[in-house]
Amino acid sequence: MTSIQQIEPSTTLIPERKTAKNYVVTVLVTALVILAPMLIGAAGGNYCVRVLDFAMLYVMLALGLNVVVGFAGLLDLGYIAFYAVGAYVAALLSSPQLTTQFEWIAHLFPGGLHAQIWVDVPCAMALAATFGVLLGAPTLRLRGDYLAIVTLGFGEIVRIFMNNLDRPVNITNGPKGITGIDPVSFLGFDLSKTHSLFGFSLPSVYNYYYLFVLCSLFVIFVCVRLQHSRIGRAWAAIREDEIAAKAMGINTRNVKLLAFAMGASFGGLSGAMFGTFQGFVSPESFTFWESIVVLACVVLGGIGHIPGVILGAVLLAVFPEFLRSTMGPLQNFIFGHQIVDTEVIRQLLYGLAMVLIMLYRSEGLWPSPKHEDKIAKIAKRAGKKPVHA
Repeated sequence: MTSIQQIEPSTTLIPERKTAKNYVVTVLVTALVILAPMLIGAAGGNYCVRVLDFAMLYVMLALGLNVVVGFAGLLDLGYIAFYAVGAYVAALLSSPQLTTQFEWIAHLFPGGLHAQIWVDVPCAMALAATFGVLLGAPTLRLRGDYLAIVTLGFGEIVRIFMNNLDRPVNITNGPKGITGIDPVSFLGFDLSKTHSLFGFSLPSVYNYYYLFVLCSLFVIFVCVRLQHSRIGRAWAAIREDEIAAKAMGINTRNVKLLAFAMGASFGGLSGAMFGTFQGFVSPESFTFWESIVVLACVVLGGIGHIPGVILGAVLLAVFPEFLRSTMGPLQNFIFGHQIVDTEVIRQLLYGLAMVLIMLYRSEGLWPSPKHEDKIAKIAKRAGKKPVHA
């Protein structure tokens, strides 16, 4: 008769308590995030801070796509469509576009349709989530390449739809785009103007950076709560084996639709922020290439791992702009003139870096830690040897 080996407390699934090292890292990261625009702005000017703003937008987009691809294992190549929906909703609600095209709207809002951010964002997220359900409903039985092709087509349909919705009734202004979008303002505090705080001058790009950081923290909080909830475990079960998940009693239809809706809502949030930040939206900003970049953020950082996805989004937002600004001066320094166009070199090095990373870091730069690694780490800290089955 075999004896049952006692499992040491250090190898159980009880989460680790936060140590002093964790708190120090948290404080340092918080200070870095707060001071980042000032440090980068002092080194490279407002242009570099603007790149940082777009990095935060990519963080929101990548985390939303990570819900679909990383948590639920559903390949979505048309995710940029939800970004477009959010941007156009914010543009239509915060610009003169509707009041100039529809007299009955002009009569209802004589002063113009100037919705505030707390109206734009919920409407953008709700409509994007609705589009997410509309995309997910017909694709419930599709997997792998077939799902990718359908979502790719959906993304292109939305872009073409926005590009041609200027006739017979002009709603999106077609390829010309929508201009005159109101900037974000809180109780008279206009983020598009320069403000001073404790003697420091905060230009518009600084103000929007802090707004985008707050939105990113909201998305991170929701994603973390979802990942460790019952819904998150259901998504993980579907990702690993959908047939087994269905056999265990998981309603795969509703859970997959929820993944599409949640991911799309975060895309709508990012799109609304983009529209109010730019003050202009057009179909050219929502091409298939943008969907590929967002998917690359998830794959590069580490599929399903929230910190890794954030790292991938920041790198893919900053790295191309770094190459754009350095390749020209570097050629002039070496050869005395530019031999190859800067944009060509940027795309070449960008693609080469992606290939090398996929070859040598196929799980991403910061992959999700495995269960065995967590147990070994806890046992090592406790000074005990982990017990294996």
